[in-house]
Amino acid sequence: MNIPYYLPIEKEVEVFEHCYQNRLPILLKGPTGTGKSRFVEFMAHRLEKPLITVACHEETSATDLIGRFLLKGTETVWVDGPLTKAVKEGHLIYLDEIAEARPDIIVAIHPLTDHRRKLYIDKLGETIEAHPDFSMIVSFNPGYQKGFKELKPSTKQRFVALSFKYPSEKAEIEILLNETKIDENTAKCLVKIAQKIRNLTELGLAETVSTRLLVDAAKLIAGSLPKRLSVEVAILQPLTDEEETLAALRDLANLYL
Repeated sequence: MNIPYYLPIEKEVEVFEHCYQNRLPILLKGPTGTGKSRFVEFMAHRLEKPLITVACHEETSATDLIGRFLLKGTETVWVDGPLTKAVKEGHLIYLDEIAEARPDIIVAIHPLTDHRRKLYIDKLGETIEAHPDFSMIVSFNPGYQKGFKELKPSTKQRFVALSFKYPSEKAEIEILLNETKIDENTAKCLVKIAQKIRNLTELGLAETVSTRLLVDAAKLIAGSLPKRLSVEVAILQPLTDEEETLAALRDLANLYL
C-alpha cells in the first residue's frame, strides 16, 4: 500500500516518532481540514503500524470503544471494541474530535494516558495492560468546540500537543499540485482565494476554507468542471447557507478566476 501523501510543515513527524518511542499519547489540535487525519495515516504507514480510527460524535460512549456483550444464537458473548483491540494488539488508535464524545470516554482513556497504561473493563471486572506498541492519538478543534465541548486542562495535560494550522501559500500550492493534476497557475488562484476568505473575519463564518476544500475544488477542475462552478460547489457552498454571504464570497472568488 502506498504511503498517503503528507507535506510536513514543521517538526511534527519528528515529534510523533519520539512520542511513539517513549509511549507518550499525542493531542492534535487545529481547525477542520488542516491535515490532522492525513498526518496520522501518514505516520501509521511510516511506522508500519496498524491504525484504528474512530470518528467521535455526541453519541459515542465508552461502551462503543471498550466493548459490549452481544447475543449470538443462544449465547451472550463479549465483543471487544476498537480501543480494547488496539490496547491488546498494539495498534495505533486515533480518536478524531475527542471533545465531541460523551464524558465517560475521557474517564475511560485517562488510565491509558499516564504511567499506568491500563484499560479497565468494568463489565468484565478486568484490567488490561497496554501492549508495548499501543499508542493513542486524539484530535480536537479548539476554535470550534466551546463551553461543554472544551477539553479540560487535566485531560490536555496528559498529552503531548501538536498544533495544526493552515499551510503557508507555498506549501498549500505544493499540496494541491501533489494531490491533484491541476496546473500551477490554477493552484495559485485557489490558494489566493482561500487566503482572502480566511482573512474575512467580518463575515462571521463558523468555519473557513480548509486545505481539504481546496483539494476537492482542484480535483473537480482537473476533471474539466468549469473553474467557477468547481469553486462554488467545493469551497463556497460548504462554508455558508446565507445568500448575502455567498454573494460576497463569489465576488471575491471571481477576482481570481
